[in-house]
Amino acid sequence: MKEIENIKEISALNPDYLGFIFWEKSKRNMTLDSIPELHETTKKVGVFVDASIQEIAAKINQYQLDIIQLHGNESVIFCKNVKKLGVEVIKVFSIDSTFNFSVVKEYVLAVDYFLFDTKGKLPGGNGITFDWNILENYHYDIPYFLSGGIGTTEIDGLKEFLKSSAANKCYGIDVNSRFEKKPGIKNKMKLQKFKKLLYEN
Repeated sequence: MKEIENIKEISALNPDYLGFIFWEKSKRNMTLDSIPELHETTKKVGVFVDASIQEIAAKINQYQLDIIQLHGNESVIFCKNVKKLGVEVIKVFSIDSTFNFSVVKEYVLAVDYFLFDTKGKLPGGNGITFDWNILENYHYDIPYFLSGGIGTTEIDGLKEFLKSSAANKCYGIDVNSRFEKKPGIKNKMKLQKFKKLLYEN
């Protein structure tokens, strides 16, 4: 999210989380001085890629962020230091068919959630899904967000996945590029449709 009116519009859908990207190379980079008031149950997620702890702390204070999503090569120690800033931490891992989940083990005590995204050219927002069956190999207790190219065309597959044992620790669904009019600007009607379809029996 990056434009005031669009933030207000999407906030009216009462999402659990809204993400704000603080990475200058991103077409979705957040440049507003403040975030409009959101629904009281919506948490503000700040997304960073190999930022300094000082930069993250400054953004937390400026925007009253609730959660920090780390999308770069952040170390375990770095994640722990971010948690000390009084926020929850999501550590992102990019997944392909060869991904070895043992690499996430050292982060188990350092973060609150993982986010599994599709490995692509960019740190996120590539608009493509990965084979969710690989999550059968995830055996840790930290809940995770499922991300990567999820749109309305994935609804049937998503419903099936959520019934599987691989989804036991799936905490939430992260959607982004498939619901955009342009980078950072979300389509409210598409999001409403997705939400409706997902919760239909």
